[in-house]
Amino acid sequence: MPELPEVEVVRRGLVNWARGRTITAVDVLDERSIRRHALGPEDFTGNLVGATVMDVVRRGKFLWMPLQEGADFAGPPAVALMAHLGMSGQLLMQDDSVPDEKHLRVRLRLSTRDGTPEQLRFVDQRIFGGLFVTSLVPTDDGAPGGLAESPLPLIAEEASHIARDPLDPAFSFELFYRRLRKRKTGLKRALLDQGLVSGIGNIYADEALWRAKLHYARPTDTLRRKEAEKVLGCARDVMLDALAAGGTSFDSLYVNVNGASGYFERSLNAYGREGQPCGRCATEGITSIIRREQFMNRSSYTCPVCQPKPRRGRW
Repeated sequence: MPELPEVEVVRRGLVNWARGRTITAVDVLDERSIRRHALGPEDFTGNLVGATVMDVVRRGKFLWMPLQEGADFAGPPAVALMAHLGMSGQLLMQDDSVPDEKHLRVRLRLSTRDGTPEQLRFVDQRIFGGLFVTSLVPTDDGAPGGLAESPLPLIAEEASHIARDPLDPAFSFELFYRRLRKRKTGLKRALLDQGLVSGIGNIYADEALWRAKLHYARPTDTLRRKEAEKVLGCARDVMLDALAAGGTSFDSLYVNVNGASGYFERSLNAYGREGQPCGRCATEGITSIIRREQFMNRSSYTCPVCQPKPRRGRW
């Protein structure tokens, strides 16, 4: 499943290719991909045709495009097109001349702009993702709804329940730390809790914990401020590193808006490295092998030497 860096790569691509363009036509090729739009395909199409993409916003893994109609764009946008990528969803910019992808579900035709593709396509093999139009509501704290080019204190209604992510300029460490200390759970469970901090998925949680030299079962109510700052800083750094590389690419279904895969998987230190030496321990002349353990129907990867199990861990 795409994680925050993958979604941010897509957001940046859409900013370059779709922002400021008007949707001139919509083709819904598979209604399952707009099933979250309760009023059906006609209403979905009616909300989009003639609307201009004002921006592309992301909070955590949620992505939306505020829309406005008319010539003067009076007032702030009231609705947005929300994209949920699910397990295999892709947003691709394509020229009219490019043949339809096998799993093309929805096509948006955009107003002409020199040197840019004419179509925004939603491709989804597994059909766990989808598109829908949603209302924009004021943010609880009055800050911008998420990372955007022209930030507004508005958020897509379906994303309003999740916390800010570590790359959000309005993210509050103090609020995060207070809430973290009140949790009686393991550290990785807390990092994956979207109500506490959004956008950190399984891959980047393991990588952040490895960098911070903390075990995933460390009780959150025993975490000192410096340790919390360290693990959060490591999460931010690992996601910025992934952004610079274009995201991870374990699944060939993940591509960015232009169809290019990410390469950060080559730089992972813990995730997916079961049975391989810990690189940090090896530089210190210590032999240690990365281990994999079951965790919440997933896997966790740790080094038994530099990430020792806590005595009273919360699993």
